[in-house]
Amino acid sequence: MTKFVSYVPDEAIEKDAQALLAEYAHARGVTIEAPIAIDDIIEKHLKLGIEFDDTHRLFGVPRSGIGFDPDILGAIFFEQKRIVIDESLDPDANPAKEGRYRYTAAHEVGHWRLHRHLFGKDPAQTSILDANVPPSVICRTSQAKARIELQADLYASCVLMPRNLVFAAWDEAFPGRKQRVLQPSEPIDHPFVEIARFESRIPGAAFTESDDQALESFAKPFAEKFLVSPIAMRIRLEKLGLLHRTVPLQRLLSG
Repeated sequence: MTKFVSYVPDEAIEKDAQALLAEYAHARGVTIEAPIAIDDIIEKHLKLGIEFDDTHRLFGVPRSGIGFDPDILGAIFFEQKRIVIDESLDPDANPAKEGRYRYTAAHEVGHWRLHRHLFGKDPAQTSILDANVPPSVICRTSQAKARIELQADLYASCVLMPRNLVFAAWDEAFPGRKQRVLQPSEPIDHPFVEIARFESRIPGAAFTESDDQALESFAKPFAEKFLVSPIAMRIRLEKLGLLHRTVPLQRLLSG
């Protein structure tokens, strides 16, 4: 069961993420640039330990689903100042998972910054070194829609893809900051640059990209710059209003 948390405006979450980056830059005497040094922020600035383990074995939860992918990606122990991430995301062992690892680590930072005040120390806990102390928050993909997880997700996005750096990267790629939109099925007048879907018409292998696939293909160069997954980058670009899957209604109305 997930813990209830109150509503926090997106702007407040982003402001705290910006504050964390500013604190880190000031304390370490560095310039914030992509890719964000999330491991340094966790270990050197926040003084949190981070480790890999089989989270399902650790918490006694059987793996399930296609390929037995982990449902538990990470967890945080507030009293122990400790983050545990599933070993399947270890970027040294699985370089292809680096973006997913970084996002999961930043997600746990979101819990640390936004939620640790909600978890008072259990009087039954005799020592923060006790290996049997339960985690404060277990992050499960099956509970991704819970408010506490959505808040931590947004925090991770804002920390790893700060809006000023995303806009700078966009302006470098597209001077004039022209927004992009998926090519509409029917031609319409709009001020955006269109993104065409990839199509293959080879007999017996016809394929057309879905909306998400087309947008994530477009977002991939930005994802590589920020060392995040194309999914995370696509969501961030959409959130910042730089990338659209349909022409925004207000633009059509104003036109």
